[in-house]
This record gives sequence, structure tokens and C-alpha cells, in this order.
Amino acid sequence: MSELKGGRPYPLGPTVDSEGVNFALFSANADKVELCIFDRDGAREIARYPLPEHNDEVWHGYLPHADPGLLYGYRVYGPYDPLNGHRFNPNKLLVDPYARSLDRPFQWDDRHCGYVVGDHRLDLSFDDRDNGPIAQKCRVVDTAFDWRGDRPPAVPRSNSVIYELHVRGQTIRHPGIDAPLRGTFAGLAHPAMLEHLTSLGISSVELLPIHPSASSRTLASAGLRDYWGYNSISFFAPEPRYLSQHHIHEFQKMVHAFHNAGIEIILDVVFNHSGEGDHLGPTISFRGIDNASFYCLAEDKSRYVDFTGCKNSLNLDNPWVRRMVMDSLRYWAGEMHVDGFRFDLAVTLGRENHHFQRNARFFSCLLQDPVLSRVKLIAEPWDLGPDGYQLGAFAPRWMEWNDRYRDQARRFWRGDGDARQMLSRLSGSPDIFPPARQPASINYVTAHDGFTLEDLVSYSRKHNASNGENNEDGSNENFSDNHGTEGPTDDPAITAARKLHKFNLMASLLLSAGIPMFAAGDEFGRTQQGNNNAYCQDNPFSWIDWKLVEHNNDLLKFVRELIALRRDNALPGAGCDRRDNSAGSIRLLSADGGEDDQWSPMTSDRSCFGVRYSRGDRELLLLLNPTLHSVHFKLPSGASWRPLIVTAAEQPLAAANSCGDVFCIGDRSLALLVRDAS
Repeated sequence: MSELKGGRPYPLGPTVDSEGVNFALFSANADKVELCIFDRDGAREIARYPLPEHNDEVWHGYLPHADPGLLYGYRVYGPYDPLNGHRFNPNKLLVDPYARSLDRPFQWDDRHCGYVVGDHRLDLSFDDRDNGPIAQKCRVVDTAFDWRGDRPPAVPRSNSVIYELHVRGQTIRHPGIDAPLRGTFAGLAHPAMLEHLTSLGISSVELLPIHPSASSRTLASAGLRDYWGYNSISFFAPEPRYLSQHHIHEFQKMVHAFHNAGIEIILDVVFNHSGEGDHLGPTISFRGIDNASFYCLAEDKSRYVDFTGCKNSLNLDNPWVRRMVMDSLRYWAGEMHVDGFRFDLAVTLGRENHHFQRNARFFSCLLQDPVLSRVKLIAEPWDLGPDGYQLGAFAPRWMEWNDRYRDQARRFWRGDGDARQMLSRLSGSPDIFPPARQPASINYVTAHDGFTLEDLVSYSRKHNASNGENNEDGSNENFSDNHGTEGPTDDPAITAARKLHKFNLMASLLLSAGIPMFAAGDEFGRTQQGNNNAYCQDNPFSWIDWKLVEHNNDLLKFVRELIALRRDNALPGAGCDRRDNSAGSIRLLSADGGEDDQWSPMTSDRSCFGVRYSRGDRELLLLLNPTLHSVHFKLPSGASWRPLIVTAAEQPLAAANSCGDVFCIGDRSLALLVRDAS
């Protein structure tokens, strides 16, 4: 191998040119950094070079004649002094935070820990074993890609319908996808998958985290793994298990294929914490490179501040950490052409001196960035720290996951909700998001976290025993309803009630103002057998069973047609406003025909109500009845009304004749009526 030259401190990470590769690594507290080169299999270290230059906290060197495909890692020297926040251990091979590719998934081994596992001194002990042979290696790659013909869909927020999916779980059981491609980006881009998504009509897919992640010792010892991927250990590379050919071009090809199909790619990103865990976690990357810079440390510097419930919090107060996150986002939006990001536990990213700030430096960086200010930005608006619930507190340009929508929709159709709250959720949650931010509410009834739609109407309590936590994990209050029997049943009455419940939930979701989102497989009855926290179930328990399509074709057809109607502006959706203006108006209806055009709070405790939408010459009536008895609605006079959707009907979207002056809506059902042209 060639001798290492001085190189350049910028850009960070590996940079390929025609003559070699430049390496640059930030560490403010290191004494020395070594670049370690491995053979093609990543099993044997064949060279080790001290990085020769150190400028402004960046260590760098240039390796002539190095090519893409080279495997490498770092060993970083400095004090092993946990009591003062330092955990350097050069016996541990470290992942470059800016690596674009890793050679293998993370596999738990006690040799990854910087301390001696089992020692009575815990993390104050020091492990001198070399984990190099078993550690993940970084791969130098050329990210250049032929993007000719790529046109990002640029779907307006008001026209968006988001479909949340897991790359592996979405495709690994799909019979129409070649076995070697299942569970990968190539499988997701397969024509069979694109046909399903385009026929469904969604505008955007939101991918659960695709960055490499680490499973804990506890999960590994139980034969489980971090399936969802919310324990990231690298922010520039894709998870190796999702690549069928071990090259990042596979991800780029997937994005290109989705864009050609008119579908956006949104990445769920986890910058609030890392997969290195607490003081007893492994040393994979950040901890060994510069623990005191990358993490929020407690007053006792041997411990971590934990706003996330995941045992550590990344320190975005540090400009180098903030820069890493911004560089990662620009990389995925710029070089990889993704269309947006959903920020896990986004409140942590807005904490300065541990307190949430609406205009925190990181948020300001995002909104002024010429690339990132144009993509979709979605916040999960809470964390587990003080004042961690911040729904509605984010600045304009942000959309936010609205858990109040989820809970109110579930409770309303279970029969114990608040009609006034449901009315607000249907209209885009104006009590949370002011007019200047509309549409900002990501409306959802189901997501990766919690019951699937099928389980929501089939189980009254969680069944998480297989997670190995004595059924103590996951939410205890799901606002679900088993309709008389816990789990699967052949009882036709219960089956019919569950079907109607699903139709009501999906109809109200897709009829609401805001941005609807639902979890993959809900359109045809995916089940997790009552597990509402399947984060560790990388097995058929969580993977989508495509055989269910043939058994739930009526639900699939219903969802497709609802999305098509929404897309064609035939449904209320986000174009309506609660104020009278050119966009339209919304008025509250009571069963006796009374209307309220002032949008004042409902004065009675009735739970059945209607909403009249006016938009130009088009008028719609949405009637909702969560009660156990039928209700006769007196329809507004001066117009002829025709049912467009009746969830209790045998054909919920079949055209029907005019319904006269009164419409009878059945118990626990929803109806949408349209005014016929006179």
C-alpha cells in the first residue's frame, strides 16, 4: 500500500478522486487517529496508518492509488476516563460517521464493548481485546449515478397520501418478487411492488429507518433483533441487509423507479440518539471517536442525558454534531434524491441547554438551507424529556404527526369519543395548527408503533409476550375494540362488525383535512396477532403476508377508491377551510337539520353529527354515527342529495339514487352525500 499523505480536512469522510481517497474525521479530544485497511473480505487488517494531519479538530490523510471498494475503519487514541466523559479505546475498530457503505450488519459480541463485560468495576474497567475481525468495516464507494430523466414528483402537501412501510417486511414474503431480491431496495422497486403501490394511489412512501442499526445484548441473547431500525449507528450508509448487491446504487435505482411511478420517498431518520446505548453499551462509532462531543452528558459525566428513552441523546448543541446531521440530510436529499424526512422524537433535536426551542439552531439551519428547505419535513413532536410534548409548536414548513387525531378517531368509532374533538380532527385540527400552517397535521389511525388496523378491531388488549418483556412493553391504552371475542373468529356477526369498523376508520381518515397516513398492509388486513410493539420481531410475525389480499379484497378496493376520489378532489380533504373563503367552507349539522356557520362549540352531548362542505358549486355532506342505533338526518333543503359513500352498505362506494329529505344512517357507520346538480 502507498504511504499516507497529508490530505485535506474537508469534506469529512472518504472522498474519492482519480488518484486516491482523502479521509477526514472529526475528534476534538483524541490524541491520535489511525486509519486501518482490511482485505476484501473484511477479515484481516492489512495496513494501519496514523492520520498525519490535524487541523481545527479534524484529523485527515490522503491515500494514493486507493479505489472504491476499499474496506477501512478507525482506531482512535485518547484517555479512557469515563468519569470525565472520555471513552477512547484503540482496541475497538470504529465506523466512520461519514461512511457511505458498511460491509455487514451489526452483530452483537461483548468484544464490541470498551469495558470488560462482567467486571465488577463495570465501565470503569478497560477491555484490551481487538474486535477488528468481527467489527463492521466501512466501504469506500463512488456515489456518482446517472439521474437523467429523474423528476421528483413534488407532490403538494394538500394532495399527499403517505404509506408507511418497512423495506424488509414489505417485500420478504411477496410471491411475485424474486427470492434474492426480497427484503431489499431492489425488491421494493420490483414491478410487482410498484404495481400495488400505484394501483393503491398513494403519493408518498415513508420508509422506516434505513440507516444501519444495532441490536442490544438483551435482544441478541433472546434471538431477536432491532427490526424497526430506530437505533442508528451511521447516518450516511444504508443498512447492509437491504442491499441485494452490496452497492448503494441499488438505493438510487429504487428512488429513480419510484419517481418514474410518481411516488415520493420520505426517510424516517433518527438523529435524537444512537444505537450505542448507555454507559454499558457497545463502542461502535461516536463513543470511541469523541464521546464528550457527540453525546449529551449528565452532570456526572460518566452517564448520559436521556431525553429519548433509548439510553442516550445526541448533542446537537455541538456544532460538529449539528453539521454531521445537516451533511447527512443534504447527502440523502441531494445525492440520493429523496423527497423528505420524518424526524423521530424531533423535540430532542430542538433542545438547547436541554430545553425545547421552536427556533432552535438546528431547525433554523434546516429552514434556511437551499436544498433542505424545499423537501418535506415531518416532526414526531414529542420526546420523553421535560416538556417533551410539543404538538403544534413547530414552525411553518413543518408537518407533524398528530396523535390526537389517532386517539380521537379510535375513541369516536369505538363509541366513547368526543364529537367536538372529532369535528376538529376532521377539519385539520385548527385548534392545534393555525390557518397559516394548514395543512400541517399528519393524520393517522395506525403506524408502525401500535396495533395494525386489523388488530385494532380484533383485540382489546395487547399481546406482546413474544417480545420477552413479560407483556410490559407497548401502550396499555389503545382505544381498540374486539367486538366480543379476543383475536380471530369465525362468528359472522363479529366479522361484519369488525369490517364496518375498519371501513369507518379508513373513510374518516381519508375524508379528513390534513395529510393522511396509514401503515403498510392495513389496506388488506395485516395482523401482528395483537402485538402492539413489534419492534424486535424480524420474522413472519411482522412481515406482510400477501396471501391476505385475496381474503380482504373488498377492503383493498374500498381504500383504493377512496384515495382516487380524494386525489380527484371529489372528497372534502385539505382543500376545505373552516372559514368562508374561496377555498370553501365547513358547517356543522345536527340530525334535526340545524346548521352552525360560526363554528362555535357544540352545545349538546350528542355524538352523532354531520358536516356540510361547500367548495364552489360542489357540496358534500359527511354524516357520522358512532352510536348503537340508527339516526334519521334531516337534509338541507333546496338541494337533491345522493349517497356517494355508505360504509354500512354492501357496496360502500356504489352510486345510489337521490335520498329525499331525510337520510337514515345506520348504527356505527359513516355516509358521504353529494348534492346533485339541479
